[in-house]
Amino acid sequence: MIIQPHGGTLVNRILKGSDRSSFLEKHKAARTIAVNDRTVSDIYMIAIGGFSPLNGFVTKKEYDAIVTSMHLTNGLVFSIPITLSVDKATFTETKQGETCALKDESGTVHAYVTVEDKFERDVRHEAKHVYRTEEEAHPGVQKVYEGGPYCIGGPIHYVNESPELEFPENNLTPAETRAEFERRGWNTVVAFQTRNPIHRAHEFLTKCALEIVDGLLIHPLVGETKSDDIPSDVRMACYKVLIDKYYVKDRVVLSVLPAAMRYAGPREAVFHAIMRKNYGCTHFIVGRDHAGVGNYYGTFDAQKIFDEIDLHAFGIEPLKFEHSFWCKVTGAMATEKTSPSTKEQRVFLSGTKVREMLQNKQIPPVEFSRPEVAEILIEWASKK
Repeated sequence: MIIQPHGGTLVNRILKGSDRSSFLEKHKAARTIAVNDRTVSDIYMIAIGGFSPLNGFVTKKEYDAIVTSMHLTNGLVFSIPITLSVDKATFTETKQGETCALKDESGTVHAYVTVEDKFERDVRHEAKHVYRTEEEAHPGVQKVYEGGPYCIGGPIHYVNESPELEFPENNLTPAETRAEFERRGWNTVVAFQTRNPIHRAHEFLTKCALEIVDGLLIHPLVGETKSDDIPSDVRMACYKVLIDKYYVKDRVVLSVLPAAMRYAGPREAVFHAIMRKNYGCTHFIVGRDHAGVGNYYGTFDAQKIFDEIDLHAFGIEPLKFEHSFWCKVTGAMATEKTSPSTKEQRVFLSGTKVREMLQNKQIPPVEFSRPEVAEILIEWASKK
């Protein structure tokens, strides 16, 4: 039995066929609202049910509940407000009940929003509660400040028949991953979130998790990330060669997550878990500094936040892993729970460290990366 989506129902806001045609005809003179790439990503994730139970952009009531209590007004855990920011003129001119077209910079209309609510938000209050900092140097906070105080809330109607999806062969919707898990006979599935190539520590964590579940969803985020993150096409090549060489293929599904990265640390760890529950996962790996950036969060804050949640009601189980490393004594990956080594006998390398090595044209050591993955990364770095 596949796990129920968050809230019990998988949202689907995609209009097709005659429903789409009649809707477009009815609203052909609708006001247009310009949206950026991040909002386009949010629109798509709402439409396919990735943000279930949201069927659109949050209203003031839901916004306040999420920001202050990390719950929706119905008591369901939800950790990051999904807002539609608009400029002051649009905010002033739009009316409740009006349906507006959401158009990107290229002129493509992705969806329509029916204005249920208009409200002003305190961006610093949001930053403090969601991101735990008001510093604009934080990339997530910067996006909130850039969005400004004016917001429109309401359900969306998705009309884009040919969205430009990265890696379409590996870009499964929640309904499609659920169908694939069912086809494979998986009842328990662990999700692994990443925005970096999978190094030996990640491989260790995912394989430990695989010992207790039926299958693994490697679910790299390919939406908007920081400029210094390794490009998604390079990362995908790394994932594919790793799965091909070092995993049992029948136990792994590789699919991308077309969501934007917010770098909200603990709050985003919860948000990532919610999304993976919607994709049909029963377990979710939470490692060191999950969704963190800079020094804004403690090393294991993203694990501790799950202690504040009623996990039985939440529905997806976090798997909390210690900081893993290459143990020179045992000649294998380990953690403090399993390694008798001293600190000097341990090899710690992070995604940040490997990026630095690549920028300096250094080959990551075998204790950090499989040679096939290192080759792909070095080739990419040499072309920069």
